[in-house]
Amino acid sequence: MRIGELAARTGVSVRSLRYYETKALLGSERTSGGHRDYSEAAVERVRRIQEMFAAGLHSDTIGELLPCIHDADGTPNARATPFLVQKLTEERARIDRAMQDLRRTGTVLDGIIRAAGGEAPEQ
Repeated sequence: MRIGELAARTGVSVRSLRYYETKALLGSERTSGGHRDYSEAAVERVRRIQEMFAAGLHSDTIGELLPCIHDADGTPNARATPFLVQKLTEERARIDRAMQDLRRTGTVLDGIIRAAGGEAPEQ
């Protein structure tokens, strides 16, 4: 499939797809006319990449992680190295801290919303 179709099917911009290729996160073949041609598996690969970006992972970390998971369902395969496991453990701890921060922020916002609605703040 061409880059525009991949963009439409994944909701990712053509510019982002090109960026993924420059970072070796996504690959394509070239047609005789020089156009990118993606396999059907590229759809799931792009979804995995998007999930990882949404989790706050950096493109370099994603590049290290992608060979260790199955594109189709995101499950791990046997390629993880001890270094990658350590790095991902650190990323997981960072994500946990961010989620705690978001919960605290949500609690503060809930209090402000209650106060603005005339409710007494919770103690």
